[in-house]
Amino acid sequence: MDFTPATAANGYGSPREPHFPSSFTKFNSALTAGLLNPMSPPPPPLLDKTRSSPTLFEMMASEPDSLARTPVQIRNGVLPSPSSSSSGAKTANHLVVSAQDKQALAMQKISDLLASRSPGNQFNDPTSSDVKLTLSSKDGISITMSVHRQILVAHSRFFAMKLSDRWSKQQRPPSSSPYIVEISDCDDVEVYIETLMLMYCRDLRKKLMRQDVLRVLGILKVSAAIGFDAGVLSCLEYLEAAPWSEDEEEKIASLLSELHLENVGATEVLRRVSAEACQGNNRSNSSNDEVLLKLLHVVLEGKDEKARRDMKTLVSKMLHENSSGNDLSKESLYLACDGCLQMLKHHFLQAAASDMENVDQIGRQADNLHWVLDILIDRQIAEDFLITWASLSELSEMHPKVPAVHRYEISRVTARLFVGIGKGQILAPKEVRCLLLRNWLTPFYNDFGWMRRASKGLDRYLIEEGLSNTILTLPLAWQQEFFLAWFDRFLNSSEDCPNLQRGFEVWWRRSFWRRKNQREEEPARLRITAKGKIIILFY
Repeated sequence: MDFTPATAANGYGSPREPHFPSSFTKFNSALTAGLLNPMSPPPPPLLDKTRSSPTLFEMMASEPDSLARTPVQIRNGVLPSPSSSSSGAKTANHLVVSAQDKQALAMQKISDLLASRSPGNQFNDPTSSDVKLTLSSKDGISITMSVHRQILVAHSRFFAMKLSDRWSKQQRPPSSSPYIVEISDCDDVEVYIETLMLMYCRDLRKKLMRQDVLRVLGILKVSAAIGFDAGVLSCLEYLEAAPWSEDEEEKIASLLSELHLENVGATEVLRRVSAEACQGNNRSNSSNDEVLLKLLHVVLEGKDEKARRDMKTLVSKMLHENSSGNDLSKESLYLACDGCLQMLKHHFLQAAASDMENVDQIGRQADNLHWVLDILIDRQIAEDFLITWASLSELSEMHPKVPAVHRYEISRVTARLFVGIGKGQILAPKEVRCLLLRNWLTPFYNDFGWMRRASKGLDRYLIEEGLSNTILTLPLAWQQEFFLAWFDRFLNSSEDCPNLQRGFEVWWRRSFWRRKNQREEEPARLRITAKGKIIILFY
């Protein structure tokens, strides 16, 4: 079945899929061709029954079978009050009480999640919904929420089939009551709810950036099961660009193999560890934007260096505290950034031509760029800056012609990008990450000693970890190129070279240790023929 998201009622639109100028364009053609998730098992069947009213606490699945379990139910995001304890409950042992506390905490988290809707988002809004959806887990949790049939049908092939007009006529009573739908035996009710909430989200990619890798894996599994193609694509894009721990690698490979998504992007994700292998329309008030943009330029152009440092801290704090990010538009930030970048290029090329009249402007403008970059990263909109900086090949080629005392501030900008990529704060295609390393890694190495000695408060270990993780996000063959070059440089100048030993060890295990173990897992066979019989021995 082809999946074409439709515009829903009440002003809802389908989530905008983020655009990457990379091989992820192959995903979209596969999605529209209906190739997504051809072999993943269907979700549990829908039932048209309601559940009886439960108490708050229930026993965990790990409790002894002799202890009775009572399901816990939330309706429309409201957590019921705990009932009074019976005499039998008072005699329960400490293990049972601890399990109940854990269950209550889980229920409170789910209740908070259901209540965390932004203004205008009508997810779980009983006044406008036409479907009562109940999710039940194997350990007895039962959650009832209000959703919209048109949203589910537009974004999920599973719900489109189950909520078809024919099914609706058979299941819906003649009155105006909402549809009653129940999905049983969910592995993780909280993750299922988060996946449904994504259907109401206009920018899936930005929403997923707030999650960790394991939670995105859970959302990917649910999205694939219900045919939520935009959710699958966004999860795969996240996994391809975000850094992983070694433990997460195994979970990612296992899940992608289980879901059979090779034809729609899983191979792109796995190339990192195997050799074979929307922008929203929210705008701030124009007057506020103008005022903040003016403040930004005043800080960038100020004459008093001490005051500039203080005001940078103050402005950064104020912008960070506004988590909505609607006070200063992306265009305004990049306008200020572009002005600093053009001045930096002018004075740097001037110094490379032996004209040192305004050489102090190199460090000043680089420091300005570092500050604006921090703001861009905090607002999760630094990808365009990374693309621009990675493409400055002319500047990187002129780098050796400027004395290190004047140029090392430029490498602080490069270092901040390494940290941002290494922490998953900047998600960009692998081609851009590789271009950044090819153009700026050698200048960064050349300036590292000066950075250590001249930059106050420089966190060497944070930068080394960020650089290691940046390299480790690349395909395995590219990792080898950069780590071997570092190995040679480090042995000849360890004091002025970052220590990437941890990342080097990870690459080594990926490239050699695991391959060796895979070969050893295949038992050798010894063939012996005795009196007309063939005996095969394994050793």
